[in-house]
Amino acid sequence: MNIAIIHGSPRIGNTRAVTEIVMRGLRDAGAREFYEFALPEALPEFCTGCQACLSGPFGACPHAESVAPILAAILAADALVFATPVYARDMSGGMKNLLDHLDFLTMTVAPRRELFGKRALILTTGAGSTAAIRSIRRFLRGWGLASVGAVGVRLYTDRWDGVAVGRRARIEARLRRASRRLCRAPIARPNPRRFAMYYQYRYIIRKFIGEGNYPYEHWRESGFFDKRPF
Repeated sequence: MNIAIIHGSPRIGNTRAVTEIVMRGLRDAGAREFYEFALPEALPEFCTGCQACLSGPFGACPHAESVAPILAAILAADALVFATPVYARDMSGGMKNLLDHLDFLTMTVAPRRELFGKRALILTTGAGSTAAIRSIRRFLRGWGLASVGAVGVRLYTDRWDGVAVGRRARIEARLRRASRRLCRAPIARPNPRRFAMYYQYRYIIRKFIGEGNYPYEHWRESGFFDKRPF
């Protein structure tokens, strides 16, 4: 089993400590290879909002050279982990920048069949807030993922080793459970939310976007109009 891990910060601190616990749990559950990317080093260029990826193939993105390895790992992995500290009550700037660059994966533009059977896990750490989970989950659900789990860790301190021993043990137990869930067998049937999303967006693309436009042509070439892809 291969796991793609996106580190939302280069800092080796609380979020990295939590992620390493999850990685140990994933290895125990059968994961054999990890594709790791630390932001912003792996993607130093900010999305400029040029919309090239929304109106044509992804390669038109001016930052495609940096984004391509991350995208390839996400598509090839069996499961995904997105880990970020909470900055100003939301995800880190590096994580938001990556998701901005990948917004063409949304079901309304150019979704990828490889994503529909995947599970993802969101990890956040903060002094008291887990608000970043909601933002990241909205992006990932828009990609059509099969399952998006999350563990938000409220530390009430800026140091992992400052957490009381008993509380740290309970947090580690939660993270190990999340690791096992991420390694479960593929989901046989999608949840009703994804059914509704698919039929709603298929109607929108047929009715309001139409032939000759990139999202419509991507859906047609991918066979998504002919048959539900999950």
